Amino acid sequence: MALTATGPDDRVEQLIILTERLTDLIARQATAFEARRPHEAAQYVDEVAKLANLYRHESTRVRASVALVAGAEPSRRLRLVRATEAFDAVLARQGRAVTAAKTVTEGLVRAIAQEVAEQRPTASGYGPGSQGAAYRQNGTAITLNQRA
Repeated sequence: MALTATGPDDRVEQLIILTERLTDLIARQATAFEARRPHEAAQYVDEVAKLANLYRHESTRVRASVALVAGAEPSRRLRLVRATEAFDAVLARQGRAVTAAKTVTEGLVRAIAQEVAEQRPTASGYGPGSQGAAYRQNGTAITLNQRA
C-alpha cells in the first residue's frame, strides 16, 4: 500500500494525517500500558501495524527522493515536522510503558515459578525407590497463558 498523492502539497498533507493517526493510536496504547491494562492496547495492534508499515514505506520513499515533498508549502512542511516530532515523543513514551509492563510481567512469572518450586517437596533418601517419590505424592503443575 502506498499514498496516492497528486503533488507535493497533497503528499505532505497525507503524511501529516498518517503521522497524526499513528501518533494517536500509539498514545492510546501507551496509556493502556501505563494503566496496567495491556489487553486494552491489543485492540489497536492491527491498525497500528498497517499504518506503521505504510509510514515506514512512505518515509523511505521521501528520504530517497526529497523532491516528493520539496515543492510543498513551507507551512505544511512545518506541520509535518511538528507531527513527526510528536510521533517520536509518543514512541519514546510507549517504549518506556512497554518496558515497564515487560519488567512487571517477568517479575510475576519469576515469583510464581519460585513459589511453585518452594512448594514442591524435596526427595530424600537413596536407592531406586526414593528418587522422585515425593513428586508423585504431591503433583504440581503450572499453566501459562500463551496469549497473555
